[in-house]
Amino acid sequence: MKLMIAIAAALGAASLAHAQTQGVSKNEIVVGTAQDLSGPVVPFSKPAVNGMLMRIDEINGNGGIHGRKLKLVVEDHGYDPKKAVLAAQKLIQKDRIFAVLGPIGTPTAMAGMPIYLEKNVPHLFPLSAARQMFEPLHKLKYSFAATYYEGIRAGLKRLVKEKGLKRVCTLYQDDDFGLEVMQGGEAALKELGMSYAERTTYKRVRPTSLRRCRRCRARDATWWCWARSSAKPSAPSPPRVNSAGTPSSSALPRSIST
Repeated sequence: MKLMIAIAAALGAASLAHAQTQGVSKNEIVVGTAQDLSGPVVPFSKPAVNGMLMRIDEINGNGGIHGRKLKLVVEDHGYDPKKAVLAAQKLIQKDRIFAVLGPIGTPTAMAGMPIYLEKNVPHLFPLSAARQMFEPLHKLKYSFAATYYEGIRAGLKRLVKEKGLKRVCTLYQDDDFGLEVMQGGEAALKELGMSYAERTTYKRVRPTSLRRCRRCRARDATWWCWARSSAKPSAPSPPRVNSAGTPSSSALPRSIST
């Protein structure tokens, strides 16, 4: 979080020579963030916002940046891409931010990012490891994490080799985040001359259904490739089911998840 604010500050300082820079005035630099304060990833968003505020308080307590105090505007998108678009529009048009810091969520960041970039607002360190956070390259895109795609691709490939897995299924969140994870696993299996034994999705706002788990179990899968972003019970781990499709304490394949 310190790195996020430090680089944002450096970008702001470099732009201060331009009198008409949006979000930069004689006494203040306005930055914004779009977070989930009412949806499934609140446990991630709240600490992120608190960390930003703590660092901004520290910077402002030490005189700000070239005498200018930082102001953070926080918008809630509830992990909803449509609300993320509205949040981006407000931050740009009403709050007139200089940069957006750490917007959370892959589907929400992908929805809002084109709006920021179109208005020349730096998109700094989104809390998403999707490849789209830096691909295609853009001078205003700043990412910080190894991608979901590469992490799952490398991890699943190693597991298949070490564990001798024969059948892998995937249960992934039905959005851009889940798609990234699914595709990473798909790439790993393709490199090994394999493919998913079964693939199925779930809605991030609904619990995982037993029916979807039964589809994977019916394929006699030995491993799950499991993608979920929620830290709440609305997206629980797959229930254990046996070959008859009924709950079991030991029949569920083991999983790799993100």
